[in-house]
Amino acid sequence: MERSSTICDDTTEPAVEDVPASPNGFNVGARLRAFRQQKNISIDVVAAKAGVSKSFLSRFERDLVQASIASLLRICDAIDVKPGAIFDPPATSFVKAGQGAPINLGGVGMRERIVGGVGNEHMMTLHSVIEPGGGSGPEAYAIRADLDVVHVISGELDISVGGEDYHMTSGDTLSFDPKIPHTWQNPSASEPCVTLWMIVPPPA
Repeated sequence: MERSSTICDDTTEPAVEDVPASPNGFNVGARLRAFRQQKNISIDVVAAKAGVSKSFLSRFERDLVQASIASLLRICDAIDVKPGAIFDPPATSFVKAGQGAPINLGGVGMRERIVGGVGNEHMMTLHSVIEPGGGSGPEAYAIRADLDVVHVISGELDISVGGEDYHMTSGDTLSFDPKIPHTWQNPSASEPCVTLWMIVPPPA
C-alpha cells in the first residue's frame, strides 16, 4: 500500500493516534513488531520510512496507542509485510453472527471482524461497527486493490473519495476504486454505524 515518508515528532502526529489501542483485543502492534524483528529492521528505519516518530512507533508496537489507517499502512510498507498477513482468519467459511475473527485495520472508534473471503485470493469481507465520531482518521489513504464496496446496514456514514463526498444512510451502497485516496467517518453524535465492506482483491 502506497504511502509517503515524512518524519513526525510527537507534537505533529494526528490526535487519532493517541487513543487506546486494540479495542477488540487484537494486538496488531505486537504482531508488526514481531515481523520487524524477524526481518532485522531497526525501529528507527521503520519510523523514518513510515513518517512517524520513534516514540510513537515504540508505543504502537506495545499496543499502547492506536494508529490511523494511513499510518498503519505506511508501517506495513516500511516492514514490507502485507496487511492481511498479520490477521487471524475465521476457522471456517461459515461465520455466524458476531463470530468472525476480530481485526484491527486502524482508525478510531472501530470494531471489525472478518466475515468472508478467508483463504480466498480474490476478496475480503469485513463487518464494521463505527462508534459515533469514529472513522478512518483525518488522513486520506489508499490501498492496492481493484474495488471497495461499502454497504450501510444501519446508521450514517460520510465518505470522501478523491474529494467527492457521499452521505450514506441505512441501505445505501457505494462502490469505488480504493487506489483513490479516501476517508470516512460516522457523523452521528449518538448512533453507531454498522457497515459491510468488500475489498477485491484483499489488500496487498
